[in-house]
Amino acid sequence: MTDVAITSTDLENAAAGEFLGRQIAEQISGSADAVVVFASPGNDYPALLTALKKACNPKLIVGCSSAGEFTSETSGAGLTCAFALRSPDMHFSATIGRDLAKHRDAAVRTIVSGFKGTASPEFRYRSALILVDALAGYTEDLIDKMTMATAGTYRFFGGGAGDNAAFQKTLVFHGTEAYTDAAVALEILSNKPIGIGARHGWQPAGDALRVTESADACVLSFNVAPAVEAFDEHAESTNQVFDHAAPIPFFLHNIVGVDTDSGYKLRVPIGVTEQGGIVVAADVPAGSAAHIMSTGARSAADAAAAAARDALDQVEREGFQPKAALFFDCVATRLRLGAEFTEELRALGTELGSVPFAGFNSHGQIVRAEGQFSGFHNCTAVVCVFPD
Repeated sequence: MTDVAITSTDLENAAAGEFLGRQIAEQISGSADAVVVFASPGNDYPALLTALKKACNPKLIVGCSSAGEFTSETSGAGLTCAFALRSPDMHFSATIGRDLAKHRDAAVRTIVSGFKGTASPEFRYRSALILVDALAGYTEDLIDKMTMATAGTYRFFGGGAGDNAAFQKTLVFHGTEAYTDAAVALEILSNKPIGIGARHGWQPAGDALRVTESADACVLSFNVAPAVEAFDEHAESTNQVFDHAAPIPFFLHNIVGVDTDSGYKLRVPIGVTEQGGIVVAADVPAGSAAHIMSTGARSAADAAAAAARDALDQVEREGFQPKAALFFDCVATRLRLGAEFTEELRALGTELGSVPFAGFNSHGQIVRAEGQFSGFHNCTAVVCVFPD
């Protein structure tokens, strides 16, 4: 049987950690095997994490700064959420890799060297929650390298740490410390299935565009013309306002979809360069085909519900009962939907039924699982369901 505690608070710093720790201690008998923390910007993270550890003494703590936090019971910005697990049927370990911007190979080796499942055939299912400072860049490459280092035997899910879309400083947590330019992994080994689902509700809104030049998370040209021209033409044809000096309101509703074998991998534009390039939240490969994409509030809700159903099915079809879930979606989704983001959470909750959940709005989402989009994404709902 899996014991779960999910709690949240609008307190900050050590007071937040103490409150969350007391709630976890009341809901779980004995020490939790692992606690996952999502904490809003402005907190003294070491003080928060130290107080949490003192209050409930979990074996492991991982987490990250966030850009909107939620549970089955509440949602908002400025909260701290905690998700605690204790299970005799699962084994957890936590590792951290640092200096991602310059030394990803070494960071991956450090992370994977702490995985117990690479050398043990004892557990049938091998997964890892990955939380990363995506501002360090190259998160897609990081996930590719981790897949190769584990010979494709692990499924990954998670997201990029947030700072309420300021894109200035994001941190991941390992134990009672917080780090930039780093990725933390919570390895989860089990003989019961862990369900992972990922969906988005975006559709192409125009003709295919060939990415003829890109570099350093910037699309320089589509179809051999400055990339901004494609967005100018799209704005004109759809009667939208596109201000190059203040493009975010337009970009939140018009993102880039990179055509892949498994569907469209989404990238959020975040700026326009003087040369007419489009700065994006993650790399768009030169030579790829892309579209400007559109969606609506109902599509986002439907995507979250479909991701949840995919994850639930993976647990239930093996004859097990779902116990709790983690959910990640993009800060751009929250900003685009505004108050309607609660409709997405409501749709998720309806699909999950009595299964409680916690999560955060991330600066990009991570998923590497069979039958799902692979790698690093934007504006994509990712659900992980844990069995009882």
